[in-house]
Amino acid sequence: MAAQKTISPVDGSVYCERVLARPDEINAVLGRAAHAQRAWRTVPVTERAAICSKFCEQFEAKRDALALELTWQMGRPVRYAASEISGLLDRARYMIDIAADALADVGPRPKAGFERFVRREPLGVVFVVAAWNYPYLIAVNSVIPAIIAGNAVVLKHSAQTPLCAERFAECLRAAGLPEGVFQFVHLSHEDTERVVGDPRVAFVAFTGSVEGGRAIQRAAVARFAGTGLELGGCDPAYVRQDADVAHAIENLVDGAFFNSGQSCCGIQRIYVHERVYDEFVSGAVALTEKYVLGVPTDPATTLGPVVRPSAAEQIRKQIASSVSNGARAAIDERRFPASRAGTAYLAPQLLLDVDHGMSVMREEIFGPVAGVMKVSGDDEAVRLMNDSDFGLTAAVWTRDVEAARALGERVQTGTWFMNRCDYLDPALAWVGVKDSGRGCTLSRVGYEHLTRPKSFHLRLV
Repeated sequence: MAAQKTISPVDGSVYCERVLARPDEINAVLGRAAHAQRAWRTVPVTERAAICSKFCEQFEAKRDALALELTWQMGRPVRYAASEISGLLDRARYMIDIAADALADVGPRPKAGFERFVRREPLGVVFVVAAWNYPYLIAVNSVIPAIIAGNAVVLKHSAQTPLCAERFAECLRAAGLPEGVFQFVHLSHEDTERVVGDPRVAFVAFTGSVEGGRAIQRAAVARFAGTGLELGGCDPAYVRQDADVAHAIENLVDGAFFNSGQSCCGIQRIYVHERVYDEFVSGAVALTEKYVLGVPTDPATTLGPVVRPSAAEQIRKQIASSVSNGARAAIDERRFPASRAGTAYLAPQLLLDVDHGMSVMREEIFGPVAGVMKVSGDDEAVRLMNDSDFGLTAAVWTRDVEAARALGERVQTGTWFMNRCDYLDPALAWVGVKDSGRGCTLSRVGYEHLTRPKSFHLRLV
């Protein structure tokens, strides 16, 4: 039987191995989901939400074990791993809290002789394809709201983080979720596309690469299945001349290098006003050099490995491509002795003297790398921020709220930040533009993508 192996970036060992589902097993999973959803949709929203609240309790009780397991699967330093558990709970509980209101019937103005309203009905079976870099946060964005909305969910998690799917199942089962409403499957890429094309699947929530999103869209389009695609970014930030530069340095270095830069909304392009450029670069280099690259199970480590040695090699090539085109590496890799070719351990890097002909300013690198570019003012910053195929988040550092709001109107992005970055607020729609994707998760708006409107027009005789 075909199997997948999870190779830990910590030490290159096989952390776990799972057998891929056979065609008959996949068929059974989809059949159970479709059957279970027909009953689940009739359960009141308050009862669905109560079960999801119990899921949160179960999940929270496993916090420490889940955090350590996460470190071994994808390499995040153990000192930070528990923050993802907290993030999942924050997002899930917010979506639970707003569910009754967000899913309530929508009524227009009263009209004599008629009863009229729009009901939000569940879609059916939602297929969630989740990525490894934030395996719990990415999955929860769709899994819990979809269940609360009355859908059944089938989760296919990354081969790098398969245990995350299993932990969802364990906690939902312990919370009392009826059998079949949530299931997981370990699938090959080919079988994943077949599930997307299955008529029992009503909606696909995918997080991954642009090419992966295109493959999902092709598989879904033949039968008009709905899709939500979060496909990453090459996110920009702008430090204005009136910024608190020390605060910008602290935020942006963290925004570029947290999770070893493996964040779809991590900062990769930094534009700095020429009047504060030297101050910013000096401070950013000094702060970057304080990182401790090492084994992520060591509490002293602040920068762990990237997901696999091949990813590190690709990142090195992208850095070298930018340098060969004139960029200047500000960080001496020798300061990070754990950074070695052939391993997943990679030093952080700030590239100076960059332009938009270089990889660092055009491609999603997905590693601890950022380019820093001097700009003359707002207009140049906006032009360069928009000069990208991506548009997930963008940020500005300034003391002028009105200027920040005006700049945000001009920048092509799904989320616009002022004086912060690399963050997701569950009260706001998580959405991208251009190649960063389509659709929306979280907030009240997220529920609209997991339901369909059904209008009731009743004439009273």
